[in-house]
Amino acid sequence: MDEKTTLHDYLRRGRDSLLLKVEGLSEYDVRRPLTPTGTNILGLVKHVASVQLDYFGVTFGRPADRAIPWLAEDAVPDSDMWVPAAESRAEIIEFHHYSAARSDATIDALSIDAIGEVPWWKPGTRRVTLHQILVHVVAETARHAGHADILREGIDGEVGLRAADPNIPGRSAEEWAAYRAMIEADARRA
Repeated sequence: MDEKTTLHDYLRRGRDSLLLKVEGLSEYDVRRPLTPTGTNILGLVKHVASVQLDYFGVTFGRPADRAIPWLAEDAVPDSDMWVPAAESRAEIIEFHHYSAARSDATIDALSIDAIGEVPWWKPGTRRVTLHQILVHVVAETARHAGHADILREGIDGEVGLRAADPNIPGRSAEEWAAYRAMIEADARRA
């Protein structure tokens, strides 16, 4: 597998991991702010979709073919980080799929060394390659999928990529509590 294919595969996996975190949650739980800065799971999905759409679109002269109100210059700051009641979960999921398809088309159409320009980066750093943007967006997607994973664990205890994830020890609630207590005790001793 070549480098572009490898990075693209990691991007797809990151997208899938993030989208899994909204499954089975109530409208309230998927939208509610879970940190002092308002971070919420559906907002992370909306943000990641917005980010990839800009990086693979605007950067390479392939902007979105539809209006994205929360990305408009007059939009409320950070309106890509949360989902008002007037926007449905289905609309945000569809937007994520739209963004992924547009981004995939750019990735498929260009060589890994194709040149683009990120207009919102400071001068001297704006000229980039598709390789740089793939790495950047893979990292951004993984970062936010990790945020969503932790938020989801706080809501209902679900962890990992899927049920019976082999990377997650199969502990009972009591075993997890004992494990956490052991870590807490050592943290206090330190």
